[in-house]
Order: sequence, then C-alpha cells, then structure tokens
Amino acid sequence: MPSEAKQRVRVGIGGWTFEPWRGTFYPDGLIQKRELEYASRKLTTIEVNGTFYGSQKPETFAKWHDETPDGFVFALKGPRYATNRRVLAEGGESVERFLTGGVLELKDKLGPINWQFAATKQFDPADFEGFLKLLPRSLDGRTLRHAVEVRHDSFRTPEFIDLARSYGVAVITAADSKYPQIADATADFVYARIMGTTESDDAGYSPAALDAWTGRARRWAAGDIPDDLDSVTSSAPHTAGRDVFLYVISGFKERNPAAATALIERLG
Repeated sequence: MPSEAKQRVRVGIGGWTFEPWRGTFYPDGLIQKRELEYASRKLTTIEVNGTFYGSQKPETFAKWHDETPDGFVFALKGPRYATNRRVLAEGGESVERFLTGGVLELKDKLGPINWQFAATKQFDPADFEGFLKLLPRSLDGRTLRHAVEVRHDSFRTPEFIDLARSYGVAVITAADSKYPQIADATADFVYARIMGTTESDDAGYSPAALDAWTGRARRWAAGDIPDDLDSVTSSAPHTAGRDVFLYVISGFKERNPAAATALIERLG
C-alpha cells in the first residue's frame, strides 16, 4: 500500500468513555480525564455521539483539540433535532446552531459530520434534497464534509445516489449490521461504520474479517470500490484516491478498541 494511501485511512471507535474499556483498553489506574489523551494516541479518529443528543460548549471542542495529537480527527454526529423531523427542510435553524456553536474550535481536527436518520425515515427526493441544501460546503473559510446515515430500504435507489453525489455528500456504509448497506462512493471521502464485533474474538473480529476490512479500506483509499459490498449503482466518479473514515461501532462494544487497533496495525 503506497504511503499516500495509508495516510488517507483513519480508523477509530465511537466515543471514548465506556466503563468496560477500563482495564481492557485503558491501563489500570489511568484517570478518566486522561482517557481521550490515551485513546487518541492509539487510534486515528473518534466518532462523537454526544453531539447527536445535545450541544457542547466551544471550550469543550477546544479542549478536545488540545488533548489530541496532530493528525487526529473527530467525526461529529449532527444533532437529532435537525434529522428527526417530518419536513427536513425545516431543520435549518438546528443545522446552523450546531455548525456555529463551536465545532470550528476543533480546527484541523474537525472531520466529517454524520447526519443520522431514523430507521423509519423513508426516501422522498424533494424532502431529502431540501435537507441537503441546508448543509454548507464551507464555514468561515473551513471546508466541511457531510455524510448521511440512512437506515430505510427506500434509499436503495439510484435517484438517492445521484442526489448525494450532486451535493458532494457521502452516504455512510453500514456493515455487519441489520441496516441496509449502501456502499456507493458519492463524495471525495468514504465513511464506514462496521458493527459486527463479537465476544468470541479477542480482537472483536476474526483475523480473516480484519484482513477483509483492511483490504476494503485500502481499495477505497486508492480510489477503487470494494466488489464484495452491496452498492446501488455499478459506477462511481473517477478519482485518484479518497480519504477513508472507518469506525468500529456497536456490536460487542467491549471489543471495539481491539478491533480498531488491529485494523490500524494491518494498515500500517
């Protein structure tokens, strides 16, 4: 794997505060306020779920920036108040409040924003385009990357893929889960959430499964599309490469850091 492609792939977990990780992922005796500092030096990205449920202070984002090393990136969940509504175009105030509420204090460590939709939300072209129009491509001179996590089978249509591509928004690839898989590349980056860790494997996934995900990440980074994932369309825009954000989420959560670090070792 060329070094340039390696640098395009970031692997992480959801959050960093979880009691069962103490003594398994985190060393015994590590104080809780240093857990982000520790996790960010073992992983290359973390997805923050707390921003889905409530706002954070600008000082909090600045603190996260300062506690993590150069090159580390946070993915943020967009607020549920913007996505859990009948008419998506009416969520503009919630989107704006979130984007102007301090997220830029992360500076170069602000990664993609995951706008997650309920499993009951069905695809309506006009309704969904109304939401995509609310997402600015930049803010105060900083480029923003948006991704949408849709969880209803009605989104498995070329019309949705074309719509996401027209706005440069990534469709999140859900894998090893009950949710519909849409692995089409629709932006200059890929956002994947893998949810299949189990208690029976020390690293969450079997060595063969970890090798498979390593291969997929490499293909994405090189600009290719894995041929063993479910896509809606058979084509993708030509590109020399893509940034990849891969998160080990849900499943048997206690094993997620082990799976993420195993993937990082394989990629590196």
